[in-house]
Amino acid sequence: MVREYFLELTSNGLYCKVGDFYLDPIKPVQTAVISHAHADHAIGGHQHVFATAATLAFMELRYGKNAGKIKNTIAYHQKFTIKEVQITLIPAGHILGSAQVLMEFEGIKYLYTGDFKLQPDATCEMLEWATADVLITETTFANPKIKHPDQILEIEKLNQIPSNILLGAYALGKSQHLIQLINQFCPQKQILVHRNIEPINRIYEKFGYLNAKYRLYDRKSIKTQNNFIYLVPPFTFHSYIRATGLRRIFASGWENLQTNAQDSLYISDHADWEDILLMISKVQPSQVWTLHGNGSHLQQYFSGKLRVKVLN
Repeated sequence: MVREYFLELTSNGLYCKVGDFYLDPIKPVQTAVISHAHADHAIGGHQHVFATAATLAFMELRYGKNAGKIKNTIAYHQKFTIKEVQITLIPAGHILGSAQVLMEFEGIKYLYTGDFKLQPDATCEMLEWATADVLITETTFANPKIKHPDQILEIEKLNQIPSNILLGAYALGKSQHLIQLINQFCPQKQILVHRNIEPINRIYEKFGYLNAKYRLYDRKSIKTQNNFIYLVPPFTFHSYIRATGLRRIFASGWENLQTNAQDSLYISDHADWEDILLMISKVQPSQVWTLHGNGSHLQQYFSGKLRVKVLN
C-alpha cells in the first residue's frame, strides 16, 4: 500500500522519514540524495551526500571542501540502502550526471524524477524509463499551452544572423548543450566562452560528454565581426544590455527570458507538457505527486482517472 507521507515537503526540502534522508534539500542536512548539480537542487554543507560521480564533481567545483563531509559516489543502476529504503539512480536526461531516484519500501516503488528532459542531448546520459507505483515529477512546464519546438530548427536560426551574437545561457548544462548544437548545426560560427563556463566544460570533457570546438573570449574580441558567438552566463549577459555591434539572445524554454520576438531561442532542458504526459504513461503509476512548478493542470487533466497530489 502506498504510504501517503512517504515523502513530506519540509522547510529543509523533500524528506523521507522512514529513510531519514532528503531529496535535493534546500538547507544543509545530515543525509542528502542529490538528483543533479544545479544550485537549486544541490547546495553545500551536507554531512552525507549520495550522487553520481559527475554531480559530485560539479559540486566540488562549486563548493570545494563544503561539497559534503562524506561523499558517496553512486553509479547508475547501483542499488544502495539508506536505513529501510532501497534506492537506485536512473539517468534523467537533464544534464550530465542527472538522475531519477527510484525508492523501494515495503514492496512499493516511488520514483522521483528530479528535473528531466526527453529531447536528444549528446552532452548527457539519455533518460531511461522505469515503472513505479508513485511518480514524483517536476512540473516546470506542466501546461498544455507549452510545447517546446524542435531544438535543431531553433539553433539553426543562428545561421541567419550575420553579426556577432551575445548568447546567454546557464553555465551548467545549457551552455554545453548549446556548444554541441552550434558545432553540429552552425559550423561556420566560432564559439567564445566565458571564463565561468570553461571549467564546467572541462568536467564534461573529462567524462567524455563534450567534444566540440570553442575557446575563451576576451573583451577585445567582442569588437571584431567574425561570426563569433559569445556564450556567457546570465549575469554577464545582462551586463551587456547596451552592447553594440551584436545581437543579444537568451536560450531558454521560458517566454519571459526571450530578448525579443525576432531573436527568440526556445531551447529547454526540461520536459514540456507532452513529455510529462509521456513520462506518466511510461511509469504507469497509481498516483502522481508534483513538485517544482504548477501541478494544477495535471490534476484537471487526470481528474477522475488518476490521483494527482500537489506537494508544493
